[in-house]
Amino acid sequence: MAKTRTGGFGIGFRRGGGAWQKDVPALAAWATDNGFECIDVGRDGDRTAAEVVKAGLAVGTADLAEWQGMISPDKAKRREAVARNAAYVRACAAAGASGFFIVMLPEDPARKRKENFGYMVESFAELLPTMAECQARLAIEGWPGPGALCCTPESLREFFRQADSPAAGINYDPSHLIRMGIDPVRFLREFADRVVHLHGKDAELSPEALYECGHEQPPTFVQTPAFGSAAWRYCIPGHGQMRWLEAFGILRDAGYVGRVSIELEDANFNGSEEGEKLGLVLGRRFLESC
Repeated sequence: MAKTRTGGFGIGFRRGGGAWQKDVPALAAWATDNGFECIDVGRDGDRTAAEVVKAGLAVGTADLAEWQGMISPDKAKRREAVARNAAYVRACAAAGASGFFIVMLPEDPARKRKENFGYMVESFAELLPTMAECQARLAIEGWPGPGALCCTPESLREFFRQADSPAAGINYDPSHLIRMGIDPVRFLREFADRVVHLHGKDAELSPEALYECGHEQPPTFVQTPAFGSAAWRYCIPGHGQMRWLEAFGILRDAGYVGRVSIELEDANFNGSEEGEKLGLVLGRRFLESC
């Protein structure tokens, strides 16, 4: 199975939305034939995790079942979300999943961020003991979507202080940090002990487009690429700005024992089965060299 040269981290991929990825046993067979070690599954992890494990692969992460309900202003909704997620975590853990992926998206992104932050802390303080009981960990990704929380060092630091549980961790995806202007290697030096899982996804920056359009407003005339904006785009590892070798060294020294999964969001490869398979294989080859 494929591993990174630095750290020996197993390489897998996140299951995408392409039609060829719908059949999990067939997808797992293709993954095995191409040297991948794990597959990240979605909010159907209570069903698909067992299929991945049965095929002889590991589950990188399973998406947590309920997201926005955990950050709802309605206390009853939050309680329901916690109960649903607790049952889901138990089912997935029994099937072989131990990392649970989430983006902290609030139900009402228009509310004040501190208010939504409080709802989030309250909900996850109730869920994290169940995760600890199941020897599972939360893997928070910092995709800066509408109203998203825990995307930056200042907000993650405060969440870990208030939630105060070793079961709370990070899904490290440097592409989001790069597009936001946050040094992904400095971030890793601070939070390496919280990393539960890695996404092998890069981001390419365009200084010329940044000059033309800036990053505070969408462009008026410039056409934006898929999986990107005027001044940046997501891409496979090795096609962007990320310093992967340095990052893997930091994780190795911090005692990280998890895996890295390629999340394929790249306009040069997405959109066809042939292109997506090629993108995953090329991403794997690059990560193996790091």
